[in-house]
Amino acid sequence: MENLDLTIVWAVIIAFGVIMYVLMDGFDLGVGILFPLAPDESTRDVMMNSVAPVWDGNETWLVLGGAGLLGAFPLVYSVLLPALYIGVFLLLTGLIFRGIAFEFRFKARRSRKWWNLAFAAGSTVATFAQGAVVGAYIQGFQTEGNVFTGGPLDWLTPFSVLTGLGMVAGYALLGATWLIMKTEGDIQRWARSLVNRLLGAVLLVFVAVSVWTPMIDSTVWARWFDTLQWIWILPVLALACAVLVSWGSNSHRDVLPFLATLGLFICTYLGLIVSRWPYVVPPNHTLWDAASAPESQLFLLVGVVAVIPVVLGYTGWAYWVFRGKVRMGQGYH
Repeated sequence: MENLDLTIVWAVIIAFGVIMYVLMDGFDLGVGILFPLAPDESTRDVMMNSVAPVWDGNETWLVLGGAGLLGAFPLVYSVLLPALYIGVFLLLTGLIFRGIAFEFRFKARRSRKWWNLAFAAGSTVATFAQGAVVGAYIQGFQTEGNVFTGGPLDWLTPFSVLTGLGMVAGYALLGATWLIMKTEGDIQRWARSLVNRLLGAVLLVFVAVSVWTPMIDSTVWARWFDTLQWIWILPVLALACAVLVSWGSNSHRDVLPFLATLGLFICTYLGLIVSRWPYVVPPNHTLWDAASAPESQLFLLVGVVAVIPVVLGYTGWAYWVFRGKVRMGQGYH
């Protein structure tokens, strides 16, 4: 244990929790984003049924990542939370509206259209806020020492708006490919019809962010063009995943488009980590600068090591139990 760097261990745990949240909550937020585009109310019923058994469990990873970040890297909280307060508030507000809509829409009759709106708007706002927060983090903040000194809207810039819109398109693509995997007939055909357009929007943002990011951060420029040319394998793999998404959808594969979209997100996420490593707080605070005391990290680690296998176990079991297609007017088969 003496030779184990707990800071690295916690960085891996939090990075794992974040990507699990993005992948697992991303598709049900994407279903919500697509809600207004659905051809009819019966289609919306199937869309919501496809994610109803798992959506709340997916958000466990957000709690795990957030709580772990507070305990293991308190400096990140003390700087990033004031800088991103409004963005985080919008994220949580969107998730609240989305969650309430899940519970009330099935019971509603005359007010169902308003719950449809709450589900779609909550999903879209939460997704845009996630993307904008990531964009603001990439762009950096105005700090003095260990204190954020900028304004409340510094997180909202043209770059963060671009990343927010990119996240909306990306989650919508996840939602469409999830529906391809989980539905059939007219609903599946409708979902397939959306894939190439959504993928095109995602790739446009991907290219724009990839060109823009090195221009606003000299460290990223040096990382990609001067020192670690091998990391170009990540955008190559991302483009390969994009090709598989389109090919899988066009060739009427059910599972491949969804898996390839997950791969696209993973490659992009790894590219972000490699670009910023090991800096976590602008301008130059590393993981070790932001870490809590080793005793605190070890104390928290004991609990997390016990909890993560349980979370993985019940998550896997839930997806296994509710595997298969969701059909119009019926549950799982």
